[in-house]
Amino acid sequence: MKSPEDCSNMQEIRAAIDSIDEEVVQLLGKRFAYVKAAAKFKTSEKDVQAPERFRAMLQQRRQWAEAAGLSPDAIEKMYTDLVKHFIEEEMKHWQSR
Repeated sequence: MKSPEDCSNMQEIRAAIDSIDEEVVQLLGKRFAYVKAAAKFKTSEKDVQAPERFRAMLQQRRQWAEAAGLSPDAIEKMYTDLVKHFIEEEMKHWQSR
């Protein structure tokens, strides 16, 4: 894949973005597998929701975003939506045990 600066047209840019997005989706799938696996170590619904961990995780992602030159607010929103969904799924998985 060419670097952004070396792309000579929109087709190359879009192909690179699509490739990166595919990798991101694959990584999110891998992350979700760990979320489901975590359910076996949790003994209550509060453990599944883990509000302290959620807050700490968001703060860390904000720091990573800032270090990467991204908007901490945008990254926090993205992770808030993603993790809330994963918590709902983990809760279903946990309750079905």
